[in-house]
Amino acid sequence: MIIKICGMREPDNIRTVAQTGIDWMGMIFWPRSSRYVSDLTVADAIPEGIVRVGVFVDQPINLIADIALRCRLNIIQLHGNESIEIIRKTKQHLGNGVKLMKAISVSSADDIKKAADYAEAVDYLLFDTKCQTVGGSGCQFDWSVLSQYRGSTPFLLSGGIGSDDVEAVSQFRHPKMTGIDLNSKFEVAPAHKDAEKLSSFINEVKLKFHNYE
Repeated sequence: MIIKICGMREPDNIRTVAQTGIDWMGMIFWPRSSRYVSDLTVADAIPEGIVRVGVFVDQPINLIADIALRCRLNIIQLHGNESIEIIRKTKQHLGNGVKLMKAISVSSADDIKKAADYAEAVDYLLFDTKCQTVGGSGCQFDWSVLSQYRGSTPFLLSGGIGSDDVEAVSQFRHPKMTGIDLNSKFEVAPAHKDAEKLSSFINEVKLKFHNYE
């Protein structure tokens, strides 16, 4: 199971969190986020072997491509209202070296239907809790609605997952769930993660997940 930590910004914290067992690390390049990364050299702190994810919200394709190149991003996460046409243009502009992931905001089963519109245009989906902010709300949606997703594109489960959710995450099953996305529940301040708390959670989840298989 892929473990993605998002909203990283501080170089020392990045290096520490990289040792907790995470697989993907996300940086937010949207200026209105409290976790906004303005200094692109922050990406230099991410060790080799960690997949680099850049989060963007309805931003120009040229800007996304420039940051992707300068930060050596592996995956672009589109977390806004990007249309299928914009997503396809973005993918074409970036080329085959960078994958795309589209976030779907969820509050009910009806929102899951939107995933079908994007499934063929992206490499991954991310199901997050619908909220007034763009992610990072710390709230969960009802995971049972994901039974309505019958697409072929793999997805990550996101939205308010914290240290108390070890059992729930370990037992949740969907044939296309490929990992989880963690953020605000492991923060001591915006963009600063509690590495010890995160490491403990990851170890417990991976152990239980394998035991349930």
